[in-house]
Amino acid sequence: MSSDGKASTEQLQASKLFDVSNVTAVVTGGGTGIGLMIAQALVANGAKVYITSRRGDILDSTAEQHSKGGPGRIIPLEADHSDKEDIKRLADDMAKKEPNGIQLLVNNAGIARDDSTKYSSAGQPDLSSAEDISKHFWKSPPDAWADTFQTNVTGVYYTSIAFLPLLAKGGSRTPGYSSSIVNITSISGSMKGNSNGQFAYASSKAAATHLTRMLANTFHQTKVRVNAIAPGVFPSEMTTGKSDKDNKSVMNTEMSNPAGRPGNDFDMASTILFLAGPAGVFYNEQILYPDGGQTLIDPAFK
Repeated sequence: MSSDGKASTEQLQASKLFDVSNVTAVVTGGGTGIGLMIAQALVANGAKVYITSRRGDILDSTAEQHSKGGPGRIIPLEADHSDKEDIKRLADDMAKKEPNGIQLLVNNAGIARDDSTKYSSAGQPDLSSAEDISKHFWKSPPDAWADTFQTNVTGVYYTSIAFLPLLAKGGSRTPGYSSSIVNITSISGSMKGNSNGQFAYASSKAAATHLTRMLANTFHQTKVRVNAIAPGVFPSEMTTGKSDKDNKSVMNTEMSNPAGRPGNDFDMASTILFLAGPAGVFYNEQILYPDGGQTLIDPAFK
């Protein structure tokens, strides 16, 4: 791209706009679910992707199966993103592995601990009865809130802070490009309902979305951008309860959203490639909603 922003027709080819062949990325929770979708998309287009999780066997299996078919590669690294000291250890390790820095951090690792109030597991209270609502949601244990926020919010904060120097260093390597952090939040953080009884989970995702805005504001002079993807329902261990032999989850369910279906690999791949490639460098502090239009028809704020 020229300094005045003018482009030749060739420079506007999709292969150049969404090129991530020079990207080194870290994807937390990259062994399954949305994290795996993101890792696959990046690898398929030439990126080097470090995936992290507490489950080493899942990481190894994912790296072996899904590095095939793409010019990039997946590298597994065990890490606990609910533990501040382990996040620091991982960042220090990455600084040794990638002394020239990295270009992308995807904070995807997340948990849900609302089983005691989630409608699918605990039943739904009579929402016309104050007593029934109080009785049902009083069952939510404090540990569920603490654990959920520890991973979904605190972990995102510490991982972003720890990796900032590596991102700043990596972003300066390509003229016209800047490194970025992409936080995977959820439409649950924007919906006015209770996410089918999941108050702790939905509150944590609302916090993570606002954390994205605060980090973007704080980091802007470093030239490290911070955006969020707030997905609707996608197949994952969180939504289906399991993964298959490919560490993938399957969800063949009609949805109430205008698209009539859950999200899939293609939907998430196109979203991350847009944000991670040259096409997305003008985007900062933005929240993208790949949700099939769910927030269009249900009460929500964006």
